[in-house]
Amino acid sequence: LAMAFRDVNSRRHIGLQQLSSLALAGRTLLGPMKSCKFIVDESTNQSTLICSAVRLIESLDLTSAAGQLLNETIQAQNKEFKTGMSTLLFLVGAWSNAVLECLQQNVPVSAIVSVMCEGLNSCCEKVQCLQISVHDVNKELCSSSVRPNSSKSKTYQIACDSFLNPQIFLYFQKDISASEELVPGNSCSHQEADCNFKKGLVSPLAGFASIASPVKSADNKSASVISGSAVTASSCKPKKLTHSRYFSALAKSPFSSELGNSQVYLSGQSAYPCECYGLGHLAMALSHGNQPSMKLLKSIVAYQHKRAECSGSSQFNIAEIVTCCLPGLPESYSCVCPGFITLVSPEQATVIKHFEDKPLRILLVDGDLTEQYRHLGFTKPCNVRTILERSSLQEDRSGDLWLNSTLDILISSEVNLVLVKGNVCENLMEGCIAKSILVIGSVTQNVLCAIGAATGAQPVTYLALFVFFVTQLNASCVGSGAQVELWRAGDGRATELGELVPVRIKVQGIALLTAVLTTAVASKMQLIEDQFWTFVYRLHHALNDGKVFLGGGAVELLCLSHSQMLAEQSLKLANKNAVKGFHSPWLAASSTEYKSVVLQALASGWNQYLSVVMCNAAKAASEFEARTLIDHHLRKAADCGSPSAYVLKEFRRGDVFRGGSVPFTDDGEGLKVYDNVTAKTEAWRRALDLVLLVLQTDAEIITGPKRNQLLNSHASSEFMFL
Repeated sequence: LAMAFRDVNSRRHIGLQQLSSLALAGRTLLGPMKSCKFIVDESTNQSTLICSAVRLIESLDLTSAAGQLLNETIQAQNKEFKTGMSTLLFLVGAWSNAVLECLQQNVPVSAIVSVMCEGLNSCCEKVQCLQISVHDVNKELCSSSVRPNSSKSKTYQIACDSFLNPQIFLYFQKDISASEELVPGNSCSHQEADCNFKKGLVSPLAGFASIASPVKSADNKSASVISGSAVTASSCKPKKLTHSRYFSALAKSPFSSELGNSQVYLSGQSAYPCECYGLGHLAMALSHGNQPSMKLLKSIVAYQHKRAECSGSSQFNIAEIVTCCLPGLPESYSCVCPGFITLVSPEQATVIKHFEDKPLRILLVDGDLTEQYRHLGFTKPCNVRTILERSSLQEDRSGDLWLNSTLDILISSEVNLVLVKGNVCENLMEGCIAKSILVIGSVTQNVLCAIGAATGAQPVTYLALFVFFVTQLNASCVGSGAQVELWRAGDGRATELGELVPVRIKVQGIALLTAVLTTAVASKMQLIEDQFWTFVYRLHHALNDGKVFLGGGAVELLCLSHSQMLAEQSLKLANKNAVKGFHSPWLAASSTEYKSVVLQALASGWNQYLSVVMCNAAKAASEFEARTLIDHHLRKAADCGSPSAYVLKEFRRGDVFRGGSVPFTDDGEGLKVYDNVTAKTEAWRRALDLVLLVLQTDAEIITGPKRNQLLNSHASSEFMFL
């Protein structure tokens, strides 16, 4: 094989230049006010709208070694946290440029690596004072949002302002009590509801009033029903509609309904005076202005909160959330529905019409439903050499036998619905449709677990393993109580999306929630789903960490101030005990003459980060104006004597770059912004680790049959061929 060897010039490090160029493409993705990008596939002329560093890197041509390392780093951050990738990408570019400037000033690589690592560690320790526990954040945000007398005991009306599907809400209200009957757009009679989530209780959100339409209650008294909910109000009483921008009031004790007035009320005082269930304000503070996702998550929080109160389960369980993307519908159709919603073919949808609203027997398959599938770890018998398993004729006969055997097993077990984790044999799918058996493939593990827990079904790996004449299916594996229906939009209409039809599997008491994401612009679908999951994982990580960072640039401002302070100290103090903030005496002695240059380079990355965020968020007209404002804050922080105290004070005032809060209400009131702790600091560390890793590579060695291609390239003079 031909081998080409190229020296990486220390003055113009090729790898760092490549990182800088790649990161430049994601500059507008930084901050809460991102600018989307169109990714156009020239081969198909199809375009996709992206607004995340992950989708950007996946779309770029990463043929260089540095580019592939960047992709691996961002994918690792995305896999673990689902947030912080744009910060990582930007800091990779900013610190790559900073390191290149250090190389231009003849700073040794060893000094750059050691000082930058120690400087970042010092910044991470410094910003610990800007961490606030989730409990304190909830307490502060809830108390600041309560209006006068709002903490007193009130009577609230349940209204489904949230994105909870009205039709699904009606079904869930029906599940509250077996004796309760709710008919959409018709009469409603409410009896006392208990807190039994095994019967599928959901507590929807209340908020903005909806349009009311006249209906007749069970006793023929004129009443009104709130559009988008199942709540009726007697006309002989004043209508009490809650216009809260947050959640409806829910007492900690089980709520009750007033039967005589055909009206559901929630009485008593909640543990949280603003009725945010302890997570509402935190979720809004972590959403960074993404209101569509915030409203969806509010519905999820409301449902899971009440379920946690009654069942003792986790208050926010990300494993109980799935998404279903429906391009072609307006975004106003987005909602949250209990149960599992997925897309099936029109042929499968015809099967649903035969047993809609009937209880079904359900089977779960933990693997592929094909003849060739074998479980992970399956080994063939030892000391056996296979010459030919079967001829083509025998293979056809074997396939027919497996297909017929599988159908016979499903029919004899009276199974109506089969959910498969993996792929499904096409011939088997057609046979099941002919026998009115619905088979749905590519179902995730958490969906199988949730449906299995609600129906009593136990997953099986094989239905008919013909080679060994075995089957795992028995009566205890089949669950019951599931229902399947065509998913209907908020206005009650069934929806068909071209070649696919959305269907919903519902089970009484199921813990699973499906966030239905819709948009009329097909290329925007991936963007909406990415934003939703980013928001969900922010709340998830905040609860796992138990603490959050001050947002709005407060943490980065303190890092910038601290890095500049260390750089100034290194200029004034020459002996090894003079540099504060470092824990390695040998480091201070060996890198004294370079520390100031390297620390200023580190600080320049924070400075670029803040200035770009301000420009993207329209807080500054230009980078010059942004840097001027940053310098103003740095001087005031230095004059204060305690930069951390100054940053905290400015954050409390909402005056950090005039961006410490984001508006969530029509009256202009804002809400403080917070960030994840672990996700943010890991993004910093991964960015610097990647830059320093590429910095320490001194050569690029290319192997393989590319000699002629390299010889004819414009960069052939840079290579030495071996």
